[in-house]
Amino acid sequence: MKLRNVVIIIVAIIIADQALKIWIKTSFPFGHVKDVMGIKWFKLYFIENEGMAWGWKFGGDWGKMILTLFRLGAVIFGTWYLARIVRHNYHKGFIVCAALIYAGALGNLIDSMFYGLIFSASDYSSIAAVFPKGGGYAGFLHGRVVDMLYFPLIRSHFPSWVPVWGGENFEFFSPIFNIADASISIGVITLLIFQKKFFKKPSTDGDHPVVETSTKVNDEMQVL
Repeated sequence: MKLRNVVIIIVAIIIADQALKIWIKTSFPFGHVKDVMGIKWFKLYFIENEGMAWGWKFGGDWGKMILTLFRLGAVIFGTWYLARIVRHNYHKGFIVCAALIYAGALGNLIDSMFYGLIFSASDYSSIAAVFPKGGGYAGFLHGRVVDMLYFPLIRSHFPSWVPVWGGENFEFFSPIFNIADASISIGVITLLIFQKKFFKKPSTDGDHPVVETSTKVNDEMQVL
């Protein structure tokens, strides 16, 4: 697989991811929910993720900076690794999965590094401005990741006889994510499913075994 094709995949994902995030950030107030084409189980739900996946946080501002620097290190390593596996002609499926994971990591890294500088804060009553007077809502490396894709396929509640959760509301699928998150998930899941194919050892069926022997061969011996 050519490096040019890998770059095209990554750039396409980054453009789609950032275009949707910027549109959401500059069009929706925080917490706004909108059905997509009238579909009740496909919604745009604007939230911002201050930490890791599922909104986990650690260590306040320092923790946020460490997380962003870790993402930056992962992207730098990923750049080297992608070039290496392309150069060594790894399986195309494996290269595509690596490109998807890389693109997703880079997409969220852009938010963490620059969104705090570019946008004003979003809240429930106003929409963020681009390059506001007085600066953005946070410093370099402290931006929040924009999430918006929401697929509440099933909404119900647990029967009263179910231990612990009886009578409580139940929702599937509840995570709110973005295109970068989806890119990472697709890459990882595909890699796990097809790992045997991607890392299949070259077949040796066409090789002819060589048998070593210490028996002396002379002109009087016949080889059957």
